[in-house]
This record gives sequence, structure tokens and C-alpha cells, in this order.
Amino acid sequence: MIRVLIVDDQPVVRNGMRMILETDAELEVVGEASNGRLAIEVAEQCSPDVVLLDLRMPELDGISATRILIGMARPPKIVVVTAFDPDEYVFKSLSAGASGFLLKSDSPHRFIEAVKAAFLGESLFSPEVTRRLVERFVQTSSRAPTQTLADPLTAREVEVLLKVAEGLSNKEIAAELFIGLGTVKTHVARLLTKIGVRDRLQMVVFAYESGWVHPGVVQPAVVKP
Repeated sequence: MIRVLIVDDQPVVRNGMRMILETDAELEVVGEASNGRLAIEVAEQCSPDVVLLDLRMPELDGISATRILIGMARPPKIVVVTAFDPDEYVFKSLSAGASGFLLKSDSPHRFIEAVKAAFLGESLFSPEVTRRLVERFVQTSSRAPTQTLADPLTAREVEVLLKVAEGLSNKEIAAELFIGLGTVKTHVARLLTKIGVRDRLQMVVFAYESGWVHPGVVQPAVVKP
């Protein structure tokens, strides 16, 4: 069971998140908080695995709260949730230690997927946030484009990579490619190993830097059947 703490200054938003999360038997909402300072207190009492955290709150904002939560003896994973998505908020959240960034307009299942991904040590971002974040990173990156891999990607791995670059979750990729969820997870794990990166976001960066997404153009030279 994944223990979740919901932090938002609006009761209606907290209730909505609770209703969404409680539709999944693997998730348990163990607490709620209406501001950043209260979030710290509640987290110390209930030891959540994942915190869904609003950015704009009274007393202590989400970014400051994230830094404190990450510094706890048993730090939870942080998934930032906001109605606003300026780039500076995304970068500050990541720098503070957040494992994901969602918009309040995202679909209910994406909230569930983001919590589960964070719990497993992975990252999941709103598709729009993913696109803007990675494009900005690539524009400022001094790394040379990656042309080849020692172990070329299969055609199916390329398909999965491009879907990850769109910001889709494993469940969404499975539905679009008509393959099992376990199969998607296996492909993602292999992609991380072949590309030599540690998380999903770096995988997306690779897709942009190497030209796989420019936009959505696959380089046949590095694909094997």
C-alpha cells in the first residue's frame, strides 16, 4: 500500500484528489494539510510515501516545503501539483527535489500514475510540462547530439521512446501500442540501460538531443529489427 499525503489550501481540491486516489486499491490517503507548515507536521506524524503538493500556499510555499520534506529522516517522494506551469516553477521544483510535476487539469489516471511512479523512484510529468522542460534543456545544453548506440534500439523500443518523449505514462503507452503494461515496463527498463540514463526525464532529453524527436522523426540507421 502506498501512503499518500495531500497538501493544498483549497478543501475542494483536496477532496477531489482524495476521491481520485481512493479509486485505486494500491493507494491510501493517510493525511491532508492546507499549507506548507502544516504539511511538515502531518508528514512527521503519518510518514507518507508520496506527497501531492500544491505550489502556491499560505505560510510556506510548495517549493520551500519540498526542501524541508526531502530533508526529513524518512523523506517522502514529492509530486508537485499546480494550476500554473511557468518554467521557473518547474525548475525550482526539480532543484528542490520533486519527483514529478502535474497540472491540476491533468486526467485522474495521470495523478494515480504519477504517485506510483514517484513511489518506485521514477519521474512523471504533465505532457505539456515535459515538452517545455526538455526543449528548454536541449536549447541550453552544450552536449553534442548522440548519433549512435553500442546496442542499437529495436523498432519497438523506438516506438516506446517516442511515446515517452510525448509525456505518456506506461499505461497510456500500452494502450496506444496495444501491448501489455508489463511489456512496456520491460522496454522502458531496457531503454534506460541501452541509452545509459537513470530516469525517464533523461530518456526524453536523449530523444531530443539525438534527433529522434525533431519532431517525431526516427533515424533508421540506429534501429535494428
